Amino acid sequence: MSDVTKILTVDDSASMRALLLHALSDQGFAVEQAEDGIAALEWLESNDCDIIITDINMPRLDGFGLIERLRGPGGRYRDRPILVLTTESSDEKKARARAAGATGWIVKPFDPEKLAAAVRRVTH
Repeated sequence: MSDVTKILTVDDSASMRALLLHALSDQGFAVEQAEDGIAALEWLESNDCDIIITDINMPRLDGFGLIERLRGPGGRYRDRPILVLTTESSDEKKARARAAGATGWIVKPFDPEKLAAAVRRVTH
């Protein structure tokens, strides 16, 4: 890995992906994007990243399913930080994400500085 932290953002909203790209690129991160869990898994088959930031509510494969697949037995990404970035804020959903293996939880709308700080905290 290079000195630049490489982030994969996973969100079905094009506008949210654009916001994440802008906010994280401005903080000096390299950003790759996927529109749902299936696209993220396909991208990860031939690419790598330092951290994954995923939404929960997405078509095809939601954030919980993505986290479970990444944390599964023998997974390359068992120890990779995964932040959940979502409008959901219920304790039940947070507990489910933690149980699946999420590293942290950030509620939308996000503060770019706090998001960047969270990324740095879990990758260093």
